[in-house]
Amino acid sequence: MPIYRKMVSKEEQRLMTKIAYLYHKRGYKQSEIAKQLDLSQATVSRTLKRAEEEGIVRVSVTIPTGVYTELEEALCEKYDLKAAIVVHCDDQNDEAVFDHVGSAAAYYIETTLGSNEIVGLSSWSSTLLAMVNAMHPLAKASHAKVVQMLGGMGNPSAEIYAARITEQFASLVQGDPVYLPAPGVARSQDAHADAMSDPFVREATAYFDKITLAIVGIGSVEPSKLLQSSGNVFSEEELEALQQTGAVGDVCLRFFNIEGEPVDLPLDKRVVSIPLKQLKNVKRIVGVAGGKRKLNAIRGALNGQLINVLITDHQTAQALMN
Repeated sequence: MPIYRKMVSKEEQRLMTKIAYLYHKRGYKQSEIAKQLDLSQATVSRTLKRAEEEGIVRVSVTIPTGVYTELEEALCEKYDLKAAIVVHCDDQNDEAVFDHVGSAAAYYIETTLGSNEIVGLSSWSSTLLAMVNAMHPLAKASHAKVVQMLGGMGNPSAEIYAARITEQFASLVQGDPVYLPAPGVARSQDAHADAMSDPFVREATAYFDKITLAIVGIGSVEPSKLLQSSGNVFSEEELEALQQTGAVGDVCLRFFNIEGEPVDLPLDKRVVSIPLKQLKNVKRIVGVAGGKRKLNAIRGALNGQLINVLITDHQTAQALMN
């Protein structure tokens, strides 16, 4: 059944145009227009809406160069994400990607972190280290608990970086750090059992079920320079076994295939970190990663819904859509 709209008289058109001009061109507030024209503010509001319906006012959004709103929306739709943030980064070397993606993640966390959140952070991530280095102190205390989700002990020369991610993040948001004082990869399954029985390790892992915001790096099967320097790496034979089973990447050293399914190998029983099944229960899981080397790892994490917020560079984002 057709809908017939009431014809607009010239007098109504003049009023709509006058109000729209004052509001959109002159920058008057609705209350100021109402006072000047001797109208109620409700009438001004209704007239502005009617001006849009009649085509007198046409709203357009101009997207600046280097902003990828449509690509972000496409990623959200394809991978069922809460949010996607895509940053411009022509240079695809690791350091450039770390800086650009880390800065975007810093702003996202500063503007979305709630009060009294339990924040989980992965250790040994160069991108998260760049994020923390780019963050500004919050004006108001968040009272967050900031929990290491991956063992932060390792080579003393590199261990400082894992501690900095947790300690500096907690300081910037005015929260309290909770450390996981164990290696990311235990020497053996017996050493893993010993680590998990430590009271301080148990205190940290007890928070895993309470995490409301997880912030993770996404690793490829080939370990990053920071992870290599930490000593928390697998042998060449174990890495080869990972590739043979179809592993494409990891989150907190928990490996998965291109569909995001966990890879079941004995080496997983030596890892001291949050299991993927437990991670997926977190309400908001922010994956911070980019670059060609990480493409399949990011795709796998998205396919398996191991993250529901992605912060990445524009070239990686376009490749994910293809």
